[in-house]
Amino acid sequence: MSTDTSPATGIADSAAYVVRRPHRSSFLTLRGLRHHVLRWGPEPDGTRPLLVMVHGWMDVGASFQFMVDAFHEDRSVVAIDWRGFGLTDSTPGDAYWFPDYLGDLDALLDALSPEAPVDLLGHSMGGNIAMSYAGVRPQRLRRLVNLEGFGLPDTAPEMAPARLASWLDELKETPSLKTYDSVEGVAQRLMKTNPRLSADKAAWLAPQWSRRGEDGRWHILGDPAHKRTNPVLYRKAEALACWSAITAPTLWVEGSETQLSQWWGDRYPREDFEARLAVVKDLRRVTLQQAAHMMHHDQPEALARAVQDFLG
Repeated sequence: MSTDTSPATGIADSAAYVVRRPHRSSFLTLRGLRHHVLRWGPEPDGTRPLLVMVHGWMDVGASFQFMVDAFHEDRSVVAIDWRGFGLTDSTPGDAYWFPDYLGDLDALLDALSPEAPVDLLGHSMGGNIAMSYAGVRPQRLRRLVNLEGFGLPDTAPEMAPARLASWLDELKETPSLKTYDSVEGVAQRLMKTNPRLSADKAAWLAPQWSRRGEDGRWHILGDPAHKRTNPVLYRKAEALACWSAITAPTLWVEGSETQLSQWWGDRYPREDFEARLAVVKDLRRVTLQQAAHMMHHDQPEALARAVQDFLG
């Protein structure tokens, strides 16, 4: 069997990934920061809700390309790069705060769909942001899709001194992310992190996920300050107060190969998560086979079907 070599990465594969629905890039200033906005499909005309998609930690909006390509019909879709990721400005100062993501999302909807409710989809960190937002602004959403936004293990007040001390110590250091000598190295990193990611998709995603710097090396498009310890404790009770206020029909999607213990060990048992999800009033669930946390890369066709079936 003959193979081609991707011009972007040099990775040999049976064929380069072919984009069916190219995205259009633009920029919006939201709360003083220049945000990168990706758009697919026709411009909204009021006949059906805008679909807004928000990515996870150390990811970019272009990561949804494979799922959008798998949709069986065109619709108006928007994704953003969160502050400090992709082509969006980094936050001023040296720290990132969860409420700022809600503020940025609220400003985005004010700009793109000020009157009509939207369909909102979030992955991982983006799923957690979407869940909180859906409880705070229930009138802004028609339907909600959460792709493995599990939340975090609960914390106790006595953890505060050590957490704050860690944050203060880390402020004295300059965080960094690994750089790569080629975009091929970035693609290899993506496949190492997610062995289910095919070479053609990795080759396409790598130049969306990184940029070549003046030093000639390829730099991940993420502010290293994201690596700092969050000094604000995660309060399960506060998160659940938001989840309980969600009124939009909600779809929970997870991969059959995802294991909570891979991130948190025994600090976040599955029973705890199931109890949290039970507070969502109108919930449907889908498990994608042969998929893990990066399901939009692992099984984009199956995910697209599940999302479209739910959104109608």
